[in-house]
Amino acid sequence: MLVMIRNLDTALIRTFVTVADKASMTAAANALHLTQGAVSQQVKRLEEALGCSLFERDRRGLRLTRPGERLFGKAKRLLGLNDEIWTEMACTEVAGQVRLGVPYDLVGTLLAPVLKAYAEAYPRVEISLLCAASPDLTAALADGTIDLAVIEERVGPSAGECLVIDRLVWVGAKGGVARAKRPLPVSIVADTCAFRPVVLSALNEHGLEWRTVFENGNIDATTATVRSDLAVTTWLASTVPADLDILPSDSGLPPLPNFSINLHLPKYGAAPAAQEFARYIRDGLARRAVAA
Repeated sequence: MLVMIRNLDTALIRTFVTVADKASMTAAANALHLTQGAVSQQVKRLEEALGCSLFERDRRGLRLTRPGERLFGKAKRLLGLNDEIWTEMACTEVAGQVRLGVPYDLVGTLLAPVLKAYAEAYPRVEISLLCAASPDLTAALADGTIDLAVIEERVGPSAGECLVIDRLVWVGAKGGVARAKRPLPVSIVADTCAFRPVVLSALNEHGLEWRTVFENGNIDATTATVRSDLAVTTWLASTVPADLDILPSDSGLPPLPNFSINLHLPKYGAAPAAQEFARYIRDGLARRAVAA
């Protein structure tokens, strides 16, 4: 196997790792900015070179075969070493300023370890954060006021790179009664929140009366209204605080669609500091997904 791996394009290895991380050809295609057909062909080429199947499909999607599992860890190390070599041997030191746009609910949860790791690795880069609702971040990136953005979008076609797919869930106080009140009291971080149209549409389609308790751009205030059992809210499942409840399907509230966390870079390229930040975000969320 080692002899054959030496003759393989690193792109095939990267495609294999991305498909394994995402457990989906479609999600991997979005992440790599390729068509699903191109991803399938690359996986097939790798399987032909190695003489074994790397994936099999079950009811939950793709999963690694035993040869695939053996290759996965080594492939991750190979790509990590490849990226490390390019970073260390690059002629120009990463410095300057990078402006990152992040939704309120992600900055203190999924992205906090990434921010810390990047700041430690590149002390000469000045990091500026813009916390806002996803539609506002999309506009800021288009205007050039930020250099890259992590944006929450409903699963589907996107100009961004899909990093994670997560469930949008109803959240309430532990043992709370707000979920049963009518009209339903709903707390939303901002009136431009990416979840707002989906949530209100679901409530209206199911004939549930509702009223907004808070939507003023402050995640801490939103959390406080839910902890106090004044309202329910919606968050991605991975960002729900441990002291709050994800409400069950029999709570009387309508089901909600999945959302993707997508990485967006400027249409006409990004500076080295932003490109490195993007790499840290990809790797950080991929490691978290594997750990989960």
